[in-house]
Amino acid sequence: MYNSNYANENICYTYNQIQLINEFRKLWEQHIMWTRSFIISLVNDLGDLDPVTTRLLRNPTDFANSLRPFYGNEKAAKFEQLLKDHLLIASQLVTAAKKGDTQAVDSLRKKWYENADQIAMFLAQINPYWNQQTWQMMLYEHLKLVENEAVTRISGQYNENVSLFDSMEKQALAMADQMSYGIINQFYIQ
Repeated sequence: MYNSNYANENICYTYNQIQLINEFRKLWEQHIMWTRSFIISLVNDLGDLDPVTTRLLRNPTDFANSLRPFYGNEKAAKFEQLLKDHLLIASQLVTAAKKGDTQAVDSLRKKWYENADQIAMFLAQINPYWNQQTWQMMLYEHLKLVENEAVTRISGQYNENVSLFDSMEKQALAMADQMSYGIINQFYIQ
């Protein structure tokens, strides 16, 4: 795996740093939790799919609002669009997997990983403390976990599906810490 470079260090954090860390941990937790809720609602044809989808698609806007004070409107909007694309491709992929359309799944998976590459490149361009390869590796792991979550839900492997969420949460928190680490260092948050 990768080293978050931040969360496991033996250092003291200031109030402002803790606030920032908590903000990005909350956003990444919400990202995986609402993604999971979407998968469950879609696969099981639940009546809450529309409100769950609406809430899931609010996550990129919430990220943009947290990034805007540091990077301005244009860069925050760019990240928002990339993350929204990530979610929209994922929803198409899960829908195709549920239908058993392997050709569409393969095509969408390729598009999804290309989007992850775009996100990694974008983040590395806006923050010198964010490494493109590190973000790419983290995002690829995230995609793999989300796809496994969908597959285990579709195939009725519920024990595996539930236990998979622990790995997703650990991985999401590492992405949150990486994001916080970069902003704290780039903007000298004290």
